[in-house]
Amino acid sequence: MSSIQGSEIKKVVVACDAGMGSSVLLTTQLKGSLGKYGVNVEHSPVDRIPEDADLVLVQEGLAARARTRVPDTVVLGFRMFLGDPVFAEVEKAVRDGGTLAG
Repeated sequence: MSSIQGSEIKKVVVACDAGMGSSVLLTTQLKGSLGKYGVNVEHSPVDRIPEDADLVLVQEGLAARARTRVPDTVVLGFRMFLGDPVFAEVEKAVRDGGTLAG
């Protein structure tokens, strides 16, 4: 399991596989909430996650695939595209400091 300090997060990737658009909406939402802290948020297919990602957010069912793609990167799974507690946890770690592990 990898970990990262919130202050070290400069690039977050929202990875998906379904192509339904929910992850693109999530990316836009996170750009607003994390962008004010200087964090770049990008969207990517799970099989093409960029290796320079500091943190990957992915639906729980895709977390194992994401970890295979970027084994040294923190990968956090979520259940809901909107309002999942993991998003608040990420923002808190970036804003206030703290460690994220996954």
